[in-house]
Order: sequence, then C-alpha cells, then structure tokens
Amino acid sequence: MSAQGMVIRVEGLAKRYRIGGPREPYGTLRDTIASAVKAPFRAIRGQRIVKQDFWALKGISFEVMEGDVLGIIGRNGAGKSTLLKILSKVTRPTRGRAEVRGRVGSLLDVGTGFHPELTGRENVFLNGAVLGMRRAEIRRKFDEIVAFAETAEFLDVPVKRYSSGMYTRLAFSVAAHLEPDILIVDEVLAVGDAAFQKKCLGKMRTVAREGRTVLFVSHNTAAIRNLCSSAVVLDRGEIVHRGSAGECISFYSEMTSRERGASWTRPSGGEEQRLVITRVDSTLSGEQPAMTLGLEILVESRSAHKPAFLAVDIADLAGTVLMQALPRPEGFIQDTERHHRVQVEIELPPLLPGEYLVSVWLGTHHTETLDEVKEVVAFEVVESPTKGRTYPHDWDHGYLVPRSTARLVHGGR
Repeated sequence: MSAQGMVIRVEGLAKRYRIGGPREPYGTLRDTIASAVKAPFRAIRGQRIVKQDFWALKGISFEVMEGDVLGIIGRNGAGKSTLLKILSKVTRPTRGRAEVRGRVGSLLDVGTGFHPELTGRENVFLNGAVLGMRRAEIRRKFDEIVAFAETAEFLDVPVKRYSSGMYTRLAFSVAAHLEPDILIVDEVLAVGDAAFQKKCLGKMRTVAREGRTVLFVSHNTAAIRNLCSSAVVLDRGEIVHRGSAGECISFYSEMTSRERGASWTRPSGGEEQRLVITRVDSTLSGEQPAMTLGLEILVESRSAHKPAFLAVDIADLAGTVLMQALPRPEGFIQDTERHHRVQVEIELPPLLPGEYLVSVWLGTHHTETLDEVKEVVAFEVVESPTKGRTYPHDWDHGYLVPRSTARLVHGGR
C-alpha cells in the first residue's frame, strides 16, 4: 500500500435484519429441521408470525486512509457493531459495498474469532493463519503475545474454559500483535479491568504510530479523544457527523444532552428486577461556589431484596465521572414497603461552567447492583465560581475550581 493510500471505502452500505420472521440464512441443519417441524403446530394454535424489518445501517458512505485512527461514536443500537462486523467480513451487507485493503485484525464480541474447543496456543496459530501469516511469523510473535495477555499458565487449556477477561486479553493481544494492516476494536475492551484497558490503549497508540489503521468503537469518549485523529457519529444507522475526534465528541454530547432534562421517567420494563428506580427529578439551587443539587428518586420494591443504599455519580458530557455522592452509606431501602420516595441533597464543589450528567445506582454492601440508571438527568452551571472572572474557562485546567488565596511577601524572603 502506498503512503496515505485509501484502505477502507464504504459506499451505500445498508444492513437489514428480519425481526419475528425466519432467521437470516446462517442457521444449522438442525435449526432448519426444527423450524419445519414447529411450523404446522404454530398454524394449529393460530399463532401469527409478524415479520418486521429493522435497518441497522441505512446507506452510509465514507473512506478511511492508511494510518488513520478513526473513532466510531454512537448510542446502543446506532449501528456501530454491525458496521464493524461487515468490515471484518463476519456478516454481509444487504445493500452497498465495503472495500477493505489489507489484513484485518478484529476484536468484536467476546467469542468472535476463537474456536472454543481449541486451546489458547492453538487459537493463536489459527488466528495467524486466518490473517495469512506463515507459521514461522506467528512463532516469532508468540512469546510477545502471551506476555501481553498474561495467560501463559492457561495456554494449553481450551478457551471455552476461560473467563471473559482472560479471553479478551488473549484475543486483543492476538489481534494487535500479528501485525494487521487494519486493527478493528469494539467496545469489548470494557470486559477487562482498568489496568488492562490502559495497556490496550497504549498498544493501539503504538500500532497507530507504526502507520497502521485503527477503527475504535467505545462509549469512553475520553479514550476516543486521546487516541483518535478523526471520528464519525452514528445515529439510527446513519452517519450524522464526521470530523476531528473533539468535534464529533462535542456534536454527540450536544445531540444526547438535548434529550435529557431535569426529570426522567422509566419506560416500561424491569419487571424481573427486585428493586427498580422508576423516576428521577432534579433541582439546582444556590449560587456559585455554593450550589446544591436536589434529587427526588422514586423506587419500587417488586420482590424480596436485601437492604439497599444508593450512590449518585456526576459526570461531564464526555461521560467522565467527576465525583460520587453516598448520602447514606447504610442499607436503608427495605422491602417492607412497595413504594419509596428518596430525597437527596448534594452540596456541589465549585464547578467549571458547563453541563453535567447524573446517574443513580442502587445496591447492597456486597456491591451487588439491584438497579442503575445512567446519565438520566442533567444540570447546567452557568456562572464562574471565581468572582469577577468573565473569560471562558478551559476544561484542560480541570473541572473543579478550589477556593484559594495568595499574599505578596515583598523582598521574596
């Protein structure tokens, strides 16, 4: 490939899934026979099969150049994973085409790319062969792959016995070290612990510096900002914005913040849960630098549960959690009553002007999550906490503005 040549061209790419009807033609012979046997009985019982089309992608087009590090941003269901599966040749598009030049190393869903019955060692060689590498090339990289993944003692164990974390470590290490021309990484990195995620981001930076292409999907917009040179924002199967990583993060933040307000009501669902947050209302009172966030949280006990307490996370628009409030750290929400109204007051520190997002968590002292609603309400800080300051604040200087004093001592001694 020539320097700065085009490595990915997507033209009019669309993908349709059929909901409620027959599966797409990837089923086994057993599935086909079972479906044929069941069909007459469904008709006898008068069941009506409703077929519905869902378009995960709706005719998107873009190009990626060699050496680009492209972030793909969007909500759940926006079409991000479908796009990566098509580029990785895991699934086929319904319409349009995706031209990919070069070897592709992919880390998509946990379970993609490895054969569960084979050992870790065998899967490393299998993946290398799929990438078109000679056995000698794979052997040369083998020790480096194993050291990065930290799975040496489990190399001769079938990967079906691996935990999701072990599986992800080895799968990422294989994808990144076998020198693909294009590295595709989905949100699956969230399975690993924080230290492993940091290690992976460092490896992706190294891959990018070597002039190879990276496509990176993540809800962690801070990682997108630090790693990616450019980005696209997907929404409901369409590209709604493309530009630098910073521009796309700002666009996505504004797009999603318009849908948040001071109140949130849970849509239908959560019937199987024992304890459910059904509504959150917020108010902001006071003046900088002494403002108070008030929350009224409606909770419903639907079955027996241990005493629960709540935590409130406050994040910036990029999703970076800035602080957590634990207003009552003991378990005080009991299952003796069905409905609970929890009133919370949080004394905010002096904050940089901007918009902030609120998440609520309910759980037990054993860190068992009973319910969690993320970034459901928002509040905005307009004024500076520093008296007389009118020029814009810059988030590069932090989010909190501590009270401070200075005195001048003449003579410097």
